[in-house]
Amino acid sequence: MLRAIEWILLGAGSAGAILWGVHRHRPTRRAPWLLLAGAVATLALGDVFYAYDRMALADTSYLLMFALVALSLLQFTRGGALLVDRARLIDLVAFACSSMLVVWVFVISVDGRFGAVSPADVIGDLLLVGVATRLVVADHRNVAAILLLTGSIGMLTGDILYPLSGESAAAESTFVLLYLAWGLSALHPSMGRLTEPRPARMAPWRFRDTILLALSAATPPVVLIIEAVSGPVRNGVVIAVTGAITLLLMITRLADAVHQHSQALARERGLRSANTALVAAADVPAVEEAVRVAVTRLLPPGSVRRVILATDGARLPREDLSPLTDTARPSRDSRPSPADARSSRDGRPDGLGEAGSHSWWTSAADPDERTLICPLRLEPLAVARPSGGALIITGRREALVAGRDALEVLAGEAALALDRITLVEAIGRRDSDLYLRAVTGNTAEIMAVVDSDHRIRYASPGLRRLIGAGDLPPLTVLDDLVNSDDRETVRRALRTEGDGTVYCALHRTDGTQVFVAMAYRDLRHDRLVQGLVVTLRPVGNTGDVVDPAPHHEHQGELPAWVNRRSARHKFRY
Repeated sequence: MLRAIEWILLGAGSAGAILWGVHRHRPTRRAPWLLLAGAVATLALGDVFYAYDRMALADTSYLLMFALVALSLLQFTRGGALLVDRARLIDLVAFACSSMLVVWVFVISVDGRFGAVSPADVIGDLLLVGVATRLVVADHRNVAAILLLTGSIGMLTGDILYPLSGESAAAESTFVLLYLAWGLSALHPSMGRLTEPRPARMAPWRFRDTILLALSAATPPVVLIIEAVSGPVRNGVVIAVTGAITLLLMITRLADAVHQHSQALARERGLRSANTALVAAADVPAVEEAVRVAVTRLLPPGSVRRVILATDGARLPREDLSPLTDTARPSRDSRPSPADARSSRDGRPDGLGEAGSHSWWTSAADPDERTLICPLRLEPLAVARPSGGALIITGRREALVAGRDALEVLAGEAALALDRITLVEAIGRRDSDLYLRAVTGNTAEIMAVVDSDHRIRYASPGLRRLIGAGDLPPLTVLDDLVNSDDRETVRRALRTEGDGTVYCALHRTDGTQVFVAMAYRDLRHDRLVQGLVVTLRPVGNTGDVVDPAPHHEHQGELPAWVNRRSARHKFRY
């Protein structure tokens, strides 16, 4: 009775500690920890049945415990931060099972002293120890993984020593170590890193992998044939269990390979379709639509909540997209898990910001979501589109991590499309400026084309004559030509939307000033102009606007309409 109460308390305490750790640390995937808690509870139930000599129920509970632990470890190794590629682990575990079968049948079972040891329990314990060891090797500083390995070693030691020592108290203490270690593993903050998602890497297929898989699959039937030929089959159950485990591992290996291949094909088709749509895009809205369609194809359905293509880097601060750091955490209700916050470095969660990546992470309102920011800036073409921008995607963290590489490629393709559109528009504006320069070369009109930042892109010969200067230097700002008393008025007028007229004084190279009426047309939204067309007319002492004389290579051959205009102004008719 006392032993049964002891196992009940240990099982309840260990399972409760795992559940509390899951609630406290909020790992990315809770399923493996919940399965582990169920395995601990089932193990405690089996120990209770064993204390009451209900062996059939105890064996059933132990088998169910091994099944739950196997599912838990399967979840731990599925796209986790530590075991990015579990193909090699499956190969080694399958080969270890087959090797253990050979050792058991031809070495251990021959010696009568080990007859009380359950071979199925030992093989299952060795699998647990192998997977836990692989977790510790991947991150030797992870305390949760070390505690899982300690508990697995305690179970293996107990399954071997407990029947050999006549159910001694010292051997029974190894099972107590199992309960304590597995319960404490969930209480440590490092438990969250065991299920952090990372993109799976496609491991190259090697010939030695084929040999290893072939030996693992062929060992159980070969051992069965040898036993059947040499005499009665004494280890049929062990051979059947090992063959079933090896078959399940082979199926898992094949399923992983097929799944990775299917994902690679889906990403390839999605990026190819996006590339075709982006090449055909003629403007920014078409690029945005192509990017949205590509994101829905690259990520699982329902995993994306928000997609923003910010073509201007100035929009990023308004989206509250500061990197996730320890010093800038969300509120208590919407903050990320403590494991995430503790593992944040330089704005990237630990294990998610690999070297060479061109994106970063930020927090989201939902703790299970993250925001991925892929910049739209390519250094060789930074001059074409200096405003930058970014592709901003908010959704389930696991889906974004799995498709991060493809999303970075998509952002690069979008940046190329935007740079192409920007360069085409720049070439169009250049051709328009050249055409304007050709047709206004001999005109008397004083005009200029000014960009949104007030830099003069084109100035007619009349403007250069008005200020008494030759060719204007590149990147000349209109404010530099305006008198300091009128600059703020001109700036305020040119910043507003629409057309208008403003009066100001311009500096001349001889130190004098000329008062002009500056009429401007707002063509910043025009695809070819994308700027302000400014027309200037000098204002005389009487306040009348003076029409400048036309510029012509042969001033003695002025047309008749110029003489008529001069006479009209002279005689006021």
